[in-house]
Amino acid sequence: QVQLVESGGGLVQPGGSLRLYCAASGITFSRHHMSWYRQDPGKERGLVEAMPSAGGAGNYADSGKGRFTISRDNAKNTLYLQMNSLKPDDTAVYYCKAKIMFEYWGQGTEVPVSS
Repeated sequence: QVQLVESGGGLVQPGGSLRLYCAASGITFSRHHMSWYRQDPGKERGLVEAMPSAGGAGNYADSGKGRFTISRDNAKNTLYLQMNSLKPDDTAVYYCKAKIMFEYWGQGTEVPVSS
């Protein structure tokens, strides 16, 4: 069974930082394109950052405005999202996605940014 489990979310004040985790199992993680999405209540889920299967680090979307960094550790089957200088507008549920031919989603981790 494929499982993607997000963690690391929680209440954070503006200007604070969080590190989100996505632990994958049941897939050949190193072969999957991984990405982080966000979803506000009542709105469509949108891409935050994407990470190719080759690894490394990148920031392929502008929603983080240089404040977010995506990375992956293929040896640990884990995807990360480092979020710095958080703003109230960053408040959302953050989801991990894995894809080759099929796509898989985790249940999300909630990030409320509020003072």
